[in-house]
Amino acid sequence: MREDTREFIGEPCRVIGVLDDGAASLSETALRHLAQAEWVIGGTRTLQLLAGHIAPGAQQRDLTGALSKVPGWVRSAQEAGQRCVVLATGDPLCHGIAAYLASRLCIEALDVLPNLSTIQLACARLGLPWQDMRIASIHSHDAGEWVPGSDPLHGLYALLRDVRSHDRLAVLTSPVNSPDRVARMLLAEGLGDAFQLAVAERLCQPDERVVADLSAADAARSTFAEPNVLLLWRHSPRVRPVLFGLPDASFEQRHPDKGLITKNEVRAVSLARMQLRADSLVWDIGAGSGSVGLEAARLCHEGHVHAIEKNEDDAAIAQRNRQAMGLSNHTLVHGKAPAGLEAWPDPDAVFIGGSGGELAELITLILARLKPGGWLVMNFVTIENLGAAIDALKTAGATWDVLQLQASRSKPILHMHRMAAENPVWIVCAQATGSA
Repeated sequence: MREDTREFIGEPCRVIGVLDDGAASLSETALRHLAQAEWVIGGTRTLQLLAGHIAPGAQQRDLTGALSKVPGWVRSAQEAGQRCVVLATGDPLCHGIAAYLASRLCIEALDVLPNLSTIQLACARLGLPWQDMRIASIHSHDAGEWVPGSDPLHGLYALLRDVRSHDRLAVLTSPVNSPDRVARMLLAEGLGDAFQLAVAERLCQPDERVVADLSAADAARSTFAEPNVLLLWRHSPRVRPVLFGLPDASFEQRHPDKGLITKNEVRAVSLARMQLRADSLVWDIGAGSGSVGLEAARLCHEGHVHAIEKNEDDAAIAQRNRQAMGLSNHTLVHGKAPAGLEAWPDPDAVFIGGSGGELAELITLILARLKPGGWLVMNFVTIENLGAAIDALKTAGATWDVLQLQASRSKPILHMHRMAAENPVWIVCAQATGSA
């Protein structure tokens, strides 16, 4: 959110894009603004590159590790009526500092002088068109190595979502979030054979190097000079999976007592009643084989599903189903709800497919945590659990309704067919009072 919306009067701060060949990358206009600046703000390396073009009396501020101070420095210069320049890398409006400053200063306070982006340069070196590339940045704090099933707090989570959703990507890396780390993430997620990689190192410097035709396995055990840009493109187009209504046979289920799965018809109605959106955050409690949560994850491709299952074997099956479906926006823990739910973010929708006797406590907790307009959907096959749920909803003053669903499926009998009934299921849907 913009911190300062006051009308700006005076000379704007020039945000100048710089490449690693320093002054050679700048226009005469940019060099003139730099030479006349009384405040020059930039990273350590950029200030050193352009040291000979900064006026001797200019105040210099190093923004390395001090990004939050930059808006205040710009304000101080402008309030004193002094010319100010911020030195950025490449195009300051492509994952750069200009957008950050614009969100904290009135837009009239800035004048952006863009340069070529390092992504443009990397693509030019390889002759790759870049207009349809997904541009991503992991140029931030140390994200750590990727662990399958990590939640959105992991620094590589957004990149993996982009990798699953696009055929061609350009990634702005950092010394810690490096191309080899990204390659190891691809291998961990079973995507190692899907992509070809290239790394453009130290662009516009004398020791520039472009390493092309890399496999993920090659890149994972290599090191690359900084700074660099990572390019990825698929060997073949992505498979377009079915998002909704998967047959029960699509999911691995427990053996020999096969059947711990929310059946297709019940799953479809339950997901419909959850009122999911592309960015919904979902809880799946008593995940079983994971069928409801995994279909929810496919529907909520910009959101995330947090699932919990108390049975160790079922939790392992759900994890294998997640891996088989190639989903990264689904995190499952082996545990017994409500333990651990306090650490989960507030949900847009919750599905309860099973509970271990804590049903009333779970319902009370969920109704208190649901976001406005959110839905709690529960499946029951026993009269006792249905009664316990309704009692808890009445006590909580929730708005609720019950649907009994009993499907029959055709089965062959001799040269004809008969209808075989599935067990009836009660679908209970609820909202906290006043949330609709």
